[in-house]
Amino acid sequence: MKKLLYIFILILIDQMLLSQQLPIYSQYLYNKFLINPATAGADGYTSLNITARQQWLGYAEAPRTFSASGQARILKREYLIRENIFNKNIYRPKTDGKVGLGGYVFSDENGRVQKTGFQFTYSYHFWLQYKTQLSLGIALTGYHFKVNVNSGSFEDPNEPWLDDYNLRKGIFVPDADFGAYILNPNYDVGFSVAQLFGGAARIGGSAYSKYKMYRQYNLFGSYSLYYGNKAELKPSVLITMSEQLNPLADLGVTFIYDKKLWAGLSFRTPGAAIANCGAAFDINKIKMMSLYIGYSVDFTMNKIQQQTYGTHELTIAMKFGATSKRFRWLDRF
Repeated sequence: MKKLLYIFILILIDQMLLSQQLPIYSQYLYNKFLINPATAGADGYTSLNITARQQWLGYAEAPRTFSASGQARILKREYLIRENIFNKNIYRPKTDGKVGLGGYVFSDENGRVQKTGFQFTYSYHFWLQYKTQLSLGIALTGYHFKVNVNSGSFEDPNEPWLDDYNLRKGIFVPDADFGAYILNPNYDVGFSVAQLFGGAARIGGSAYSKYKMYRQYNLFGSYSLYYGNKAELKPSVLITMSEQLNPLADLGVTFIYDKKLWAGLSFRTPGAAIANCGAAFDINKIKMMSLYIGYSVDFTMNKIQQQTYGTHELTIAMKFGATSKRFRWLDRF
């Protein structure tokens, strides 16, 4: 049993209690949907994203995350023609253009803990004032929670935990997320709560029967400083905290040129430096489609960095919609 407790304390409990209970994303600015369901369709784009993150490259059983997501907005584009009591034709929109939909699938591994699941999101957007939009979103999630163990994990080959069905097969855990998001051409602010239900995984006997998934709170914001027609400087902040406190903060700044090239630096507490870069390419053969590629590398400022090659994250996205008209869709509501 000592061997088992060692595994759970150093791997599972580390995952549950610290910020790594949920994946960390260094390029959250380019796909906020992964941390806030209210952003689904908020900017009027239809987006498809793939993100791959390998933490502490070269370190055995280090965390790694893969996700594929999509989001869109049901825009008000078509109209119904109806006749009123004065025999005049009137035009009524088929949709209000205020609904966003999204979803993603993911696989997250941390040591011997593995979560594979999905999320479906509904968001609603309305106006606070001209060019300032408030969005609210709710997401339903579900994932398969599993601890990968084998006979090598135990000193006693007759360890009864090896015969535990839940430990070997895992368990399905349902949960939900909530988010709020304010978007303006010059700034944005978002707040979200993940794992609202505090879904629990019951594995093994009564002594180790319940490992609670703690709620996680995310608060982020960014502001755009424009220099001429093409240069933009965007400072940003992300604060993440679970119910057990242990807050993390990302403070960064990104330089963007012509909406097509960007590079940034940030610092994450308690000690990590992050560099990121990316580019966007217009696909001429496909109307109003752009391809985005982003890459980031994290360097921790502690002893584990001496044993690894840093943390690497790659994001590839396709966005449908005219970048030059990003905020012109506001006039359609």
